[in-house]
Amino acid sequence: MIQEVVRLPLAVDEELTIRKNRLGSGGKRLCVVTGTHGDELEGQYVVWRLNRLLQEHPEFLCGTVELYPAMNPLGISTMTRGIPLCDLDMNRTFPGSEDGSMSEYIAARLVADLKGADAVIDIHASNIYLREIPQVRINVNTAARLVPMARRLNMDFIWVHAAATVLESTLAYSLNALDTPTLVVEMGVGNRLTRAYGDQLLEGILSLMASMGMWTGPVQPVREPIVSTDHHVSFVNSPCPGIFIPAAEHTSHVTRGQRLGIVADPLTGEVLQTLPCPADGLLFTLREYPVVYEGSLIARILDKNGSGKEEAAS
Repeated sequence: MIQEVVRLPLAVDEELTIRKNRLGSGGKRLCVVTGTHGDELEGQYVVWRLNRLLQEHPEFLCGTVELYPAMNPLGISTMTRGIPLCDLDMNRTFPGSEDGSMSEYIAARLVADLKGADAVIDIHASNIYLREIPQVRINVNTAARLVPMARRLNMDFIWVHAAATVLESTLAYSLNALDTPTLVVEMGVGNRLTRAYGDQLLEGILSLMASMGMWTGPVQPVREPIVSTDHHVSFVNSPCPGIFIPAAEHTSHVTRGQRLGIVADPLTGEVLQTLPCPADGLLFTLREYPVVYEGSLIARILDKNGSGKEEAAS
């Protein structure tokens, strides 16, 4: 059943409409949301596949699944990360206010609609600059409750962030504060569909649904994720502007001192910097967009020796 969550008038007789598809009835409720950032499209494929599967096999569904494919429809249609009319990052406006600006009103209506679900999966991709392995990101304050659920999602990595690095204006933080367990999935790269990652997450969603008593159909075994807590992630940033040319493969295991890549100057033909790996571990984030400036993030390594430092969650 297609239902409207938010409808607002825009200029020139247009409207902003956010819709969801409600499948099943009664029992536990699982919400799958994506499209909060208009340049993060990996979740579109996951929602499409899940939608088709549930409609083809309603006999296996024991509960209610609500699918929100476009939380920021204007951003998706204009290929912009934020809400284009106000140039705001939607995931920095929660929990919002029904008496506030347009973006705050939208945020408040979405929170009200999602509140009370037995589980929410908030699917993100990376931006256009970085490629990420399939992972779940969790605030340490909610880890005891959420990590067991995250283990069901068939992801490669569960990143438990320190409380100080988690932004309180995100959808996930707001829902978890309202006792609505919400898992943030991040995978792939901006403006792309990585079907292998989407298929991997789909199997994980079915596994989670089965554990909640919501799915009686076939479920594949899920992989055991690496679980990382504080100070287990090391970062590599560019020391200068130029073009980044990688020498290591994304998702590979790297060693301290290994060359991750170079920063080059096409004008002079120089190699400006060689970028060594700071730790032994898994290269789970790698620069996708080649143009870099001083300080641009190049890579993240899951440091098996635990000597890394945290950064703010995105």
